[in-house]
Amino acid sequence: MKSYRNHPLWLAFMLHRLSGLGLALFLPVHFHVLGLALTNTEKLDGFLHWTEIPIVKFAEFGLVFLLAVHMFGGLRLLALEFLPWPGPQKTLAAAALAGAFMVSGAFLLNAI
Repeated sequence: MKSYRNHPLWLAFMLHRLSGLGLALFLPVHFHVLGLALTNTEKLDGFLHWTEIPIVKFAEFGLVFLLAVHMFGGLRLLALEFLPWPGPQKTLAAAALAGAFMVSGAFLLNAI
């Protein structure tokens, strides 16, 4: 019996779902830091100094990767819903992942 979980499109679905979860977990932290800009500029300056650490820059790469994966995965799903084409869905899933790596990699190279 073949498991549907071994299919590349199921993996694309799971990557899209997990990237959305990761972004949802990041949002409260992001809003907290934005709130520091309004209420406590000393803490914001300390946080911005902390973001210069290389491991944090790599984590920012991961965040941009999650955003790019979620965006390209969402575009792939919209195309599946609204465009009349059969078959090349694996190629589009791979292209979405490659696009996400390109976008997040460019961010990482710019941050270094």
